[in-house]
Amino acid sequence: MNKKYIVHIDLNAFFANAEILRDPSLKGKPLAIGRTGRSGIISTCSYEARKYGVKSGMPTFMALKKCPHLIIRHEDFAYYHALSKKFFNEIHEYAPVMEIASVDECFCDMSETLNALDAKTYLRNMQNTISKKIGLTFSIGVGPTKFLAKMGSDYKKPNGLTFIYPEDIPSLLYPLKIDDMYGVGKKSAVKLKQLGISSIGELAKKLDEDDDTLKRILGKFFYTLKEWLHGEGNDTVEMEPSDPKSIGHSTTFMHDTDDVNEIEEMFKKLSIEVSERAKKEDKIGKTVQIVLKKTDFKVVNRSITFAKPTNDARDIFNRAMQLFDKIYDGSPIRLVGVTLQNLMSPRDMSVQMSLFDYQEHEKENEVRLLINDLNRKMKKPILKRAGELLKKKE
Repeated sequence: MNKKYIVHIDLNAFFANAEILRDPSLKGKPLAIGRTGRSGIISTCSYEARKYGVKSGMPTFMALKKCPHLIIRHEDFAYYHALSKKFFNEIHEYAPVMEIASVDECFCDMSETLNALDAKTYLRNMQNTISKKIGLTFSIGVGPTKFLAKMGSDYKKPNGLTFIYPEDIPSLLYPLKIDDMYGVGKKSAVKLKQLGISSIGELAKKLDEDDDTLKRILGKFFYTLKEWLHGEGNDTVEMEPSDPKSIGHSTTFMHDTDDVNEIEEMFKKLSIEVSERAKKEDKIGKTVQIVLKKTDFKVVNRSITFAKPTNDARDIFNRAMQLFDKIYDGSPIRLVGVTLQNLMSPRDMSVQMSLFDYQEHEKENEVRLLINDLNRKMKKPILKRAGELLKKKE
């Protein structure tokens, strides 16, 4: 019987190594990517910096106390996304069935390829070849489910290759700290420790006992974790269809954040990516959807549909921020996403815009962008277009 080979690929300290690739003089030095100043936060850091106790999500002033000679570089998301695309293009040559999970990680279903080969040798050769070509190291986890593959890629860094199958769970995963379990966030980890659960093995024991207190704390996630630690769960790699009905991008922050400026900047980057892909596919869309994933595993989706289809980055970003401003409650979030839906070819539009309509549309869009920008700066939806007020009145 053929094995299921779900492969998780995770770029090691991606932002830091991207900066080292651009400036080789940084190699071997304690390097952090983030913001300086009183409210600055470290996004990620090199392994040299981690030896001093510097971590992702740590305030910059604290990182500098731990490592006074720490080198700090500001994030350059445009550069990271370009490098990410180049990397995933290389992976795709080896693994056609691929699902990009974030800017620095993806899942692949390589069952067909690896059942016919020596899986370990093939993956190690792939790892060495791509690392040499791109200049970035990455870890690989392999298992029959996404969870086990993800835990495998986290098991050994940098440049690790770890296979985890159900029979390996007690020996490989049970000894790990509860903080190291994928899906268990910081807040949940604190609650679990209060119950005396400090390792994955202790969690597995409580899950198998159907502990009522644990059920109350975890809710439906109780059953998901139980599946995962029995070697079951999601094993489907979601490929994008050749003629997509929607085009979307999402990215996971390096740390949970409630910094509205940081979130807005990410929405801007994602809107540009969605726009570029839509233009490449020769598609326009009438609906923009955003997704927010919070630290308590809750996912919030909202969408807005408008009359005139678009693939313009400014339009997509403007609509995304409209939605965000309406639903954001100030709590930390882990992931944001933007999707353009209800796609069609520009040639399929039954009614072409007249020159007058086009000019009016452009004028209206500029006003809308200006108003939304001012409202965001004032952090209140004070300004509105007269047309919107009239529609509301009617």
